[in-house]
Amino acid sequence: MATLRQQIATNVLSVTRYRDLLRRVRTNRPNDDMELVRSAYRFSLEHHTGQTRASGQPYLVHPLEVALILADMKLDTTAIAAGLLHDSVEDTSVTIEEISAKFGDQVAHIVEGVTKISKIDFASREEAQAENVRKMMLAMVDDIRVVLIKLADRLHNMRTLEHLSPERQGKIAKETLEIYAPLAHRLGMGKIRGELEDLAFPYVDPVGYDHVAQQVEARRKNGEKLLSQMEDVIREKLKEAHIEARVSSRIKRMYSIYQKLQRQKITVDQMYDLLALRIITSSVNDCYAVLGIIHNAWRPVPGRIKDFIAMPRPNLYQSLHTTIITENGHPFEVQIRTEEMHKMAEEGIAAHWKYKDGPISARDEQRLAWLRQVVEWQRDMADPSEFLSTLKIDLYPEEVYTFTPKGKVVILPRDATPIDFAYTIHTEVGHSCVGAKVNGRIVPLRYKLRSGDIVEILTQTGHKPSRDWLGIAKSSRARQKIKHWLNVHQRERAIEIGRKLIEKEARKYRVSLKDIKDEDLQRVASEYGAARAEDLMAGIGYGKYSAKTVLGKVLPVGASESDEPSSGITSVVKRVFGSDTSAIKVRGHDDLLVYRARCCNPIRGEEIVGYVTRGKGVAVHSKNCPNVENLMYEPERRIAVEWTSKEPRIAGSPQSYPVKLTVFSDDRAGILKQLTAIISDDNTNIRNIEAKTGEGSATIDIIVDINDVAHLNRIVTGLRRIPGIRDVQRIQKL
Repeated sequence: MATLRQQIATNVLSVTRYRDLLRRVRTNRPNDDMELVRSAYRFSLEHHTGQTRASGQPYLVHPLEVALILADMKLDTTAIAAGLLHDSVEDTSVTIEEISAKFGDQVAHIVEGVTKISKIDFASREEAQAENVRKMMLAMVDDIRVVLIKLADRLHNMRTLEHLSPERQGKIAKETLEIYAPLAHRLGMGKIRGELEDLAFPYVDPVGYDHVAQQVEARRKNGEKLLSQMEDVIREKLKEAHIEARVSSRIKRMYSIYQKLQRQKITVDQMYDLLALRIITSSVNDCYAVLGIIHNAWRPVPGRIKDFIAMPRPNLYQSLHTTIITENGHPFEVQIRTEEMHKMAEEGIAAHWKYKDGPISARDEQRLAWLRQVVEWQRDMADPSEFLSTLKIDLYPEEVYTFTPKGKVVILPRDATPIDFAYTIHTEVGHSCVGAKVNGRIVPLRYKLRSGDIVEILTQTGHKPSRDWLGIAKSSRARQKIKHWLNVHQRERAIEIGRKLIEKEARKYRVSLKDIKDEDLQRVASEYGAARAEDLMAGIGYGKYSAKTVLGKVLPVGASESDEPSSGITSVVKRVFGSDTSAIKVRGHDDLLVYRARCCNPIRGEEIVGYVTRGKGVAVHSKNCPNVENLMYEPERRIAVEWTSKEPRIAGSPQSYPVKLTVFSDDRAGILKQLTAIISDDNTNIRNIEAKTGEGSATIDIIVDINDVAHLNRIVTGLRRIPGIRDVQRIQKL
C-alpha cells in the first residue's frame, strides 16, 4: 500500500512539473511551437516508463527538471524538446534515426551531441572524460544548445547527488569543478557556475567545506546587519543625486571564499570582498556617476578599482568593481553595472541566444571565438590527459591586457611572456622570435608581461624554438605550437640515431643494415607495438628499445653475439638513483631499469608515468609532477609503469617514502604539539620539522615516512582537522 501511495505521489510530481514547464515556456517564448514540447514529453514518458533514479523517483523527473532549467534560460522549444529527450538514446532502445523521423533533424542533432559516450570502450576513466569533453567542445562550436543542455543535465544531477554512493559522489563532483563549472564561467553564466561549484564543494573537500562554513556562519549575522545599513545609506545618496538604481547585497559564495583562502593564504577576516554590494543602474553614464558618489562617501582601497565596462573580460562580463573602507574599518566590495550587464553576468550567453530571431549576431559570434581557438589548438594533441590539463588552463585565465605597436589589444594569461605574445600574433612569428621590446626597452624572453605593456617582437629568419621555451611559455597555444615543432624535429633526430645504433651493432656481426629485409624489420616493429619500421628506429633512438635486442630478432640463424656484462652499470645506477624501485615495474618488460624521479618522489598508490631517459633507464614521475607536461611532449619516450603487488612495510622501512608537508596555520601555543601527536598516533616516523612564525601566522615544514597514498591522505586529513590549521600541502621535491 505504501509503495502504491509513493508511486501516485511521484506521478503527481511529474505531472505538476510538466505543467510548470508548459507555463514557463508559454511565458518566455509565446511564439514558439508548444506541440513540439508536448510531443517530446509524451515520447520521453513512454520510453522511460518503469525506469527509476537512485532517489527512487521515476526517471522521467530528470529530463523534466533539465527542461525546466532550459526554460528558465529562455531557450527555444527545439532546445527544450532536446532536453526532454537527451537520455533517450543512451538509456532506452530509441535510436537517433527514430528521433530524427519524429522530431526533425535539428532536435536529433542536438540529442546526438548531448548523448553520453559510455558505450565506447576507453582505456581509462581519464581518457573517457577527456574525449567526452573534446566531443562536447566540438559540438558546442556547431550548436551552443548542446552544451547548455549538458550544463542543465549536470546541474540537476548535482542537486540530487546525495542519493549516490560516496565514490560516485566524489567522482562526479570533481568532474563538475574541473569541467562543467569552468565551461559555465567561460560562457558568462555566473549563476549556474556558482551553484555548480557550491554543490560540488562539500563532496570534493568536506573538511575544507566545514572549515569555511563555520567561519562564514560566525560572521553572517554581523555581516548582514552591516550590509543592510550600507544599503540604506547608498539608497539615500542615490536619491539625493536623482539616480535611479537597484541596490542589493550578498556574502561571497562558499567555494569562492575557499579558493581565495587557498590562493592567498589569508584568513576570512583579511578578505576585502567577503561582503559585497551590487548597484544596478539604467545607463553606463549612471554607473560612473555612482562610482564617484561611492568614492566621495568612503575611502577606496588603492589598486582595487577595476573597470570591466571599458575592458570586458573574455566572456564579455562587464561591471565596475571597487573596494571601500567604512568609518568602522570594515571593507566592502561594490559592483556597479547596468541591467543588461547584470543579465549577462548571471545568465551569460543564454541571455541573448535567440534561434528564432534570425542569424547569430556579431556579439554572439565573439562569445564563441575563444572556443574555436581552443579546438584549433588541440588538433595536434593526441594525448587526452594533456588535452584535459590544457583545457583547465584555457578555462580559468587571469588576463593580462597587452598591445601591439599599432594599438591592437592582445589578451594573455597571467605571467605570460613575449613568447606567448609572439605565438598569439602568428605561429611563424613565435618560431622565429629572438627577443622583444616592451615599452621601447629590450627585455629577456622570460619577462612577465603586465597589463598596458606595448610589445614589439624581434624575429630572425631561420631561428627555431628551444625546448627551454616550454618552461617560459604560459599560454596553451604557445606551448602546443612549441611542443609540436619539437616533436617533429626530435623524432627525425631519433630515427637517425636509431639507424646509426643498429648499423653500429650490426657491424659486430659483419652485417649491413641494407642486408636486413624490410619485412623483417616490419615484423619486429609489430612485435614492439610500433606501426612502421621508422617508429621502431625512433624508439631505438630515444632509448626505449635496445638496438642489440632488436638486431638479435632479425639476424640470420646461427649468428652469435658477444657477452657484455651489465650488472656493473645496473648497480651504479641503483646507487645513484635509489634502491627502492623494486616496488615499480615497466608494464610488459621485466629487464628495464627504473628509478623514482627526485623532482616529485612518487609514493605507492599514486598515478605514475614513465619517461625513457638516455643512459639512465626509465624515470618514474607522479602524474601530477609539474615537470611531466614538459617532458611528455615526445610520445615515443613515454612508457607505461605500474606499482608491483608487493605490500609496503612499516613506516621507516626501505618500502616507505620520505614526504615533505607544509602546514599553514595560526600562530598559537600548543599547535606544534597537536601536529606531532596526530602523526605519532598513526605510528608515523617524523624525520625533520621546522617552523617559522610572523604576523599571527605560522608555516611548518615536516618530513615524514609515508607508506602509500592512503597513509598520506590519512595524515593530511588528521592535520587539517586541528583548529587553526588553514591548509596542508604536500611539497613533492624534498
